[in-house]
Amino acid sequence: MGRRVRCEKQEGDSVAAKHTAGTDTGQKPSDGGEQGARRASSDDPGAVGRRVHRLRTERGLTQRQLAEPAYTPAYISTLEAGRVRPSEAAIRHLAERLGVTYEELETGRPAHLATDLRLKLVEAQRTLATGAAEDAVADYTRLLAEAEQLGLDGERATALLGLGQCALETGELPVARERFEAAEKLLADAPLPQRAPAVRGRAVAHLLAGELRYACYLLESAIDELNASGLQDPGALLLLYTAAIAPYMDMGAHARAAQAGELALALAPQVSDPELVAGLHRGVARTLIAAGRTQEADASLAKAAEIYQQLQIRTEMAHCHWMRGYVHAQDGDLSGAETELRAARDMLASKRAALYTAQVEVELADVLRRLGKRQEAEALLLRLLGELQADRGSVHAGGVHRLLGLIAEERSDLDRAEEHYVTALGLLERAGAAGDLADICRLLGDLLRRAGRTEAAMDAYRTGLGHRAAPGSTTLGPAPVRPPTS
Repeated sequence: MGRRVRCEKQEGDSVAAKHTAGTDTGQKPSDGGEQGARRASSDDPGAVGRRVHRLRTERGLTQRQLAEPAYTPAYISTLEAGRVRPSEAAIRHLAERLGVTYEELETGRPAHLATDLRLKLVEAQRTLATGAAEDAVADYTRLLAEAEQLGLDGERATALLGLGQCALETGELPVARERFEAAEKLLADAPLPQRAPAVRGRAVAHLLAGELRYACYLLESAIDELNASGLQDPGALLLLYTAAIAPYMDMGAHARAAQAGELALALAPQVSDPELVAGLHRGVARTLIAAGRTQEADASLAKAAEIYQQLQIRTEMAHCHWMRGYVHAQDGDLSGAETELRAARDMLASKRAALYTAQVEVELADVLRRLGKRQEAEALLLRLLGELQADRGSVHAGGVHRLLGLIAEERSDLDRAEEHYVTALGLLERAGAAGDLADICRLLGDLLRRAGRTEAAMDAYRTGLGHRAAPGSTTLGPAPVRPPTS
């Protein structure tokens, strides 16, 4: 009889060791509560046995009635006495016989508490999508405390991901990184697909801080690990490939950005999450714009906007207006560009998404300058100088100084123009934004050459050409590998 108990326990331990949480790759409540509950119950081996005894007595069942047909009365006696740790299979059997859920028997916590918490997390996500980030912060903070009290690590991670996303919108980048890192740490034992949203969040935070190379490193490392692990989760891969497009583009690695977009498009038919697919279309649009395929880019943005409209995700809708404004500007439709950019700015400002609002206003200022509204553009740019710094939107901060330099040149204030160009050069060089850096070096070189400072002009041109000639690598290794074909 003892042999049967020992074998049953060993088999159960094996099953428990293999059990992992779900692989949801969006920013939705994850099913990690059971895993955290099992870890919590392991601190008190007799807790499950005491619950079994209480519930059995309440229901008027004998040990034999509870045990059969899978176990013996002796096993139930040993379990209730706290002398054996039940396996997952045993707990599931007993829970069914006692008329409770696995989670309730394992943790002593009614199952509806975890379910209610997950529903509340969905509501917090909806608040973030449709309202201001500050409103969602209060919800996520309260739910994080509730998840901690209940010992639900999966739900704690979901709340931390939500708080990280809120911090991205409000421009609190150190806070965002801290939240995403905490979520990733909580999920350290979970499969990589479940950690993908936290990795993506960290990468976006570093991207917005101007740390382009490190953002690429995080995403490339996760992609390579995911492909090498045999866990080719389509949603997780699509999320990571899509996220890599923006830092690649800012670094001037257009070929890598296009490849990431192609790989993500190939995965799209296997992904059911519409928000992930919309993000893909938005990312791919940027590679199409760079290739001069503006009509295709506009069509891709229209697909993304339609999905975001259905999901009522205002921040992402604003990003679509933002990119469509850029498309119109590239095509020379400055009035259309102004309309789209103002719509994006107003939507983001209504959500109090401060950093994104400032970035859109840089693009708007460029359009206003080109429309001849120089005074309005300059006033907007001077205000933005205080909102965009080296560690908070450095690429766009460089763009502010570039535009102020152009305005100064148009007024023949060459000394002021040079100051702005040099400042922009420093910001862009630290960020590694190769394409923008090459452009600012050209502007500075032209300015110096017209002033008769030929040697200084040549130095500026060489700096720009050096970055243009760079191979575009982002880590010490090659580009991320393609997913294995099945």
